[in-house]
Amino acid sequence: MDCMKGFHQNGAKLNSMKLLRIICNMGIYEYTRMPFGIKHAPAHFQRMIDIIFQEEILEGWMVVYIDEIIIYSETLEDHVQYIDRVLSKFTPINMKISLKKCNFGQQESVPLGQKVSGLSLAIDQKKVAALLLKPVPKSIKEMKYFLGFASYYRNHIRNLAHIISSMYKLCSKDVVFEITKGRRN
Repeated sequence: MDCMKGFHQNGAKLNSMKLLRIICNMGIYEYTRMPFGIKHAPAHFQRMIDIIFQEEILEGWMVVYIDEIIIYSETLEDHVQYIDRVLSKFTPINMKISLKKCNFGQQESVPLGQKVSGLSLAIDQKKVAALLLKPVPKSIKEMKYFLGFASYYRNHIRNLAHIISSMYKLCSKDVVFEITKGRRN
């Protein structure tokens, strides 16, 4: 499920509107909704959606990534019930979904790099294969890319924090970035 123009459905508070002003030769304009491009907009929107769907997320049949909602279920009946629960929470807050971007009742789907099938959520093997083909990171930027990728799949990788802790240390300011044979393992 995709929240239609997610950020624009999130109203800006009066005290924030003055910070969202655009001044040009035609006048002064203020956003009344959250615009794209604001640094903290994704985190704010994610937090809002997480609060709205806290119960559903804890029940384990829903994953939310900013404006993408993934619902997975064992039966079609459960799936319809879950969709109804989600939509019933959207109605009072006037949140809209983009039907063009929604896929309902599929046996298997790969949204956001995660393979959804019934009640299981797994890593898309094409993403893993693509990462394995990449060479060992040669710069802090490449290492941060790898760490970001790995962290995105942290729910699927046991003891990930322990595994990548030494890689994070390589990215700190006081350390010389160097990959040796010993560190590759």
